[in-house]
Amino acid sequence: MEPIICQGCGVEVQSEDETVPGYVPASALNKEVVICKRCFRLKHYNEIHDVSYTDDDFLEMISQIRNAEGLILNIVDIFDFSGSIIPSLKRLTGHNPILLIGNKVDLLPKSTNLHKLKMWMKRSANELGLEVENVFLISSIKGSGMDRLISEVETYRNGKDVYVVGSTNVGKSTFINRLINQTTRVKDAITTSYFPGTTLGFIDIPLDEQTSLYDTPGVINRAQISHYVSEADLKVITPTKEVKPRVYQLNDKQTLYFGGLARIDFEKGDRCSFICYFSNGLPIHRTKLENADALYERQLGEVLHPPDETTKSMLPPLQAQSFKIKEKTDIVFPGLGWVTVPPGVTITAHSPKGVTVSIREALI
Repeated sequence: MEPIICQGCGVEVQSEDETVPGYVPASALNKEVVICKRCFRLKHYNEIHDVSYTDDDFLEMISQIRNAEGLILNIVDIFDFSGSIIPSLKRLTGHNPILLIGNKVDLLPKSTNLHKLKMWMKRSANELGLEVENVFLISSIKGSGMDRLISEVETYRNGKDVYVVGSTNVGKSTFINRLINQTTRVKDAITTSYFPGTTLGFIDIPLDEQTSLYDTPGVINRAQISHYVSEADLKVITPTKEVKPRVYQLNDKQTLYFGGLARIDFEKGDRCSFICYFSNGLPIHRTKLENADALYERQLGEVLHPPDETTKSMLPPLQAQSFKIKEKTDIVFPGLGWVTVPPGVTITAHSPKGVTVSIREALI
């Protein structure tokens, strides 16, 4: 049987798995024009639902932009910058300008220095080889920062197409849905055109008679902790409202567990404050360093929760990284949050293997 191709995005349709790209209910396969569920939701409800591909598939698809002219909007998750940034994006997209957009700004404590955060994001992107024209902070759910961004996008795109790219779980679909509702009156938005040379479809949303906004599937970055936790645990560790700092006065040789997904050991230094910025629903447990390993063995999934049983079956073992802190520093656990520690201490951070802890100057 000849494969059926979605007339919206060009992906091969299937009826087995609703979470996989190209899903079409079996009852709709006999229609004259077949479009996948994702395209159907856009065409009839102006809603984009994200889909994901493997790293290689994503890179093959995004590299097609190199031969086009347009503006790249790279969406990242402020709470998972290192896990959601795409360092190779500049190489894949050629000379097209890139705007870096930090989503979920509404979740940050009000004391956050947003100017400092933007400068840090731009500098960090450059260190990873990603040159960006400008940095914007937005909340795609609440809409903050969107009006200014939309105005700037019109200036930067200079009458050319716009391509929205990002890793999975950064809020890209919510961003595009808001962009559609604020900038376009989408009628017959789905087109039969998709990039030649690949079966990996873009969603084509007309901006005007000559140009379009293209949604691209999210790239799966294995450095994101979201790929190692269950759907239930993901809800626990993902902030949904402003994060409230939790302060712990620690002596050396004490440990903080963040659920059972990560931990920080205070190895050496004077008694001081460790300020924790995580989802308000994530339990934090303090114990003596000498008891930390045994507690993990006995209480993982109980006192130290999450993980639940599903996550425990997927979660890699914890790996350790030690740091001597010389200035006020954030210890960042990608996809979870961060801990601000003072100068003059030595700490060891533990995170699931492959989800590498990083440090940065304190943002708050």
